[in-house]
Amino acid sequence: MLWTIITWIVLGALAGWIASMLTGVNAQVNGWMNVAVGIIGAFIGGLALQLLGVSTSSSFSVGSLMTAVLGAVILLSLVRVFRRDTL
Repeated sequence: MLWTIITWIVLGALAGWIASMLTGVNAQVNGWMNVAVGIIGAFIGGLALQLLGVSTSSSFSVGSLMTAVLGAVILLSLVRVFRRDTL
Protein backbone atom coordinates (compact mmCIF):
# COMPACT_ATOMS: atom_id res chain seq x y z
CA MET A 1 0.00 0.00 0.00
CA LEU A 2 2.75 2.45 0.94
CA TRP A 3 4.72 1.54 -2.18
CA THR A 4 1.67 2.29 -4.34
CA ILE A 5 1.27 5.75 -2.79
CA ILE A 6 4.97 6.51 -3.23
CA THR A 7 4.79 5.35 -6.85
CA TRP A 8 1.78 7.62 -7.53
CA ILE A 9 3.63 10.59 -6.01
CA VAL A 10 6.81 9.94 -8.00
CA LEU A 11 4.91 9.29 -11.24
CA GLY A 12 2.77 12.39 -10.65
CA ALA A 13 5.76 14.60 -9.94
CA LEU A 14 7.63 13.39 -13.00
CA ALA A 15 4.61 13.62 -15.32
CA GLY A 16 3.61 17.04 -13.98
CA TRP A 17 7.14 18.37 -14.36
CA ILE A 18 7.47 17.08 -17.94
CA ALA A 19 4.05 18.48 -18.85
CA SER A 20 4.84 21.86 -17.32
CA MET A 21 8.07 21.97 -19.34
CA LEU A 22 6.21 21.05 -22.54
CA THR A 23 3.51 23.68 -22.00
CA GLY A 24 5.93 26.40 -20.91
CA VAL A 25 4.52 26.97 -17.41
CA ASN A 26 7.37 25.42 -15.42
CA ALA A 27 8.24 28.72 -13.73
CA GLN A 28 4.69 29.12 -12.38
CA VAL A 29 4.26 25.53 -11.11
CA ASN A 30 5.84 24.35 -7.84
CA GLY A 31 6.73 20.78 -6.82
CA TRP A 32 3.48 19.84 -5.10
CA MET A 33 1.47 21.31 -7.94
CA ASN A 34 3.47 19.10 -10.32
CA VAL A 35 2.45 16.07 -8.26
CA ALA A 36 -1.23 17.08 -8.32
CA VAL A 37 -1.17 17.91 -12.04
CA GLY A 38 0.56 14.61 -12.81
CA ILE A 39 -1.84 12.47 -10.78
CA ILE A 40 -4.93 14.20 -12.18
CA GLY A 41 -3.30 14.03 -15.60
CA ALA A 42 -2.92 10.26 -15.25
CA PHE A 43 -6.68 9.97 -14.81
CA ILE A 44 -7.39 12.34 -17.71
CA GLY A 45 -4.87 10.63 -19.98
CA GLY A 46 -6.19 7.17 -19.12
CA LEU A 47 -9.75 8.28 -19.80
CA ALA A 48 -8.80 9.96 -23.08
CA LEU A 49 -6.92 6.89 -24.33
CA GLN A 50 -9.74 4.55 -23.30
CA LEU A 51 -12.23 6.71 -25.20
CA LEU A 52 -9.97 6.34 -28.25
CA GLY A 53 -9.88 2.57 -27.77
CA VAL A 54 -6.25 2.35 -26.67
CA SER A 55 -5.51 -0.05 -23.83
CA THR A 56 -3.63 1.45 -20.89
CA SER A 57 -1.34 -0.07 -18.30
CA SER A 58 -2.08 0.16 -14.59
CA SER A 59 1.51 -0.56 -13.53
CA PHE A 60 4.48 1.81 -13.54
CA SER A 61 5.98 1.80 -17.02
CA VAL A 62 7.04 4.18 -19.75
CA GLY A 63 3.55 3.85 -21.24
CA SER A 64 1.86 4.84 -18.00
CA LEU A 65 4.24 7.80 -17.65
CA MET A 66 3.43 8.94 -21.19
CA THR A 67 -0.30 8.55 -20.46
CA ALA A 68 0.08 10.74 -17.38
CA VAL A 69 2.10 13.32 -19.32
CA LEU A 70 -0.55 13.41 -22.05
CA GLY A 71 -3.29 13.98 -19.50
CA ALA A 72 -1.25 16.58 -17.64
CA VAL A 73 -0.61 18.49 -20.87
CA ILE A 74 -4.36 18.41 -21.57
CA LEU A 75 -5.07 19.64 -18.03
CA LEU A 76 -2.51 22.45 -18.15
CA SER A 77 -3.72 23.51 -21.59
CA LEU A 78 -7.32 23.69 -20.38
CA VAL A 79 -6.27 25.69 -17.33
CA ARG A 80 -4.35 28.09 -19.57
CA VAL A 81 -7.39 28.62 -21.79
CA PHE A 82 -9.71 29.37 -18.89
CA ARG A 83 -7.25 31.28 -16.68
CA ARG A 84 -5.02 33.37 -18.91
CA ASP A 85 -3.92 35.54 -15.99
CA THR A 86 -2.29 32.85 -13.82
CA LEU A 87 -0.65 30.32 -16.14
